[in-house]
Amino acid sequence: MTSTADTSDRLLFGVYPGGITGDDAGGLATGPADDPERILEALRSLQSGDRPFLVRGYLGFTDPGDDRAHVQAPERVERYAGEGRALDLVAQFQSRSGDVAGFTAFVRDLVRRHGHRAATLQVTEEPNVEGNPTLDGYYPNVRRAVVEGVLAAKDEARRQGFGHLKVGFNTTPLFGPSAGFVAALVEAGGRPFLDALDYVGLDFFPDVFMPVSPDGLHDAVTGLLALHRAERLTSAGIDPAVPLYITENGWPTGPERTAERQAWVVETIVRSVEACRTTVNVGGYVHFALRDADSSGPSLFHRFGLLADDYTPKPAFATYRKLVAELGR
Repeated sequence: MTSTADTSDRLLFGVYPGGITGDDAGGLATGPADDPERILEALRSLQSGDRPFLVRGYLGFTDPGDDRAHVQAPERVERYAGEGRALDLVAQFQSRSGDVAGFTAFVRDLVRRHGHRAATLQVTEEPNVEGNPTLDGYYPNVRRAVVEGVLAAKDEARRQGFGHLKVGFNTTPLFGPSAGFVAALVEAGGRPFLDALDYVGLDFFPDVFMPVSPDGLHDAVTGLLALHRAERLTSAGIDPAVPLYITENGWPTGPERTAERQAWVVETIVRSVEACRTTVNVGGYVHFALRDADSSGPSLFHRFGLLADDYTPKPAFATYRKLVAELGR
């Protein structure tokens, strides 16, 4: 296995800066267009100097002739790299025909074009989640796409000399019928797949879709991460030395969801992640999202931002900036 434990004594932080999010009905939550200059200003503020910081971007592979708008979010994410910021790219498998060969070619092209300015490349987005066309588990052959996409990304990174580029995949918390999802990937990909993995990601949103009592939030986070590591990753054959990255986490504001509560949840979750960082081997944390899709929008998915849709800071923005400065690399 080529991957080793993350030897840094600090978390690698980041954020998704775009104004488009998926929703649980299979559509997109949208609002005012992105303002690149305001985004850069906010990223520099969060970054606390020139310390390393991840900028997350989603790039979707679709079949020829498929004109769906969800291809890049945000548009031209590469413009936000530099000054210590590196890309956290997500290669989404959105092929209605299940075209794995086309997807691996797409992944290789991403590595060639962006590998010099990317720190991480996540192959597929939530491939374990079925039934929602904004997520990759909806599409046929997605498990093959994960395995072959990881192998292709690692091979291309080696060919191009991008030894710094970490390749991985992610899931949501795995319960019930999906509990064996990672084990099935490992069985399909075998030793070559394990050797190509540099990290595994986890999207999780405590107290968003299922309420968690305030006094139970810390234990809910640390308990979930410990279970995920021991019973979903290690038991599937993934070495504990392979870091776990929190690839999406956030808490939306709205009616009966105050901005002050959002700041408290962000701080509680990040400090909970930090508390179990060494035992679980957590390498990074990426917040979802920098700004609201639409601050007047009707759903939770419109208001995950640390900023309103006009880039006015919510209290959570200052909280996250403080956490990056205190706990970040």
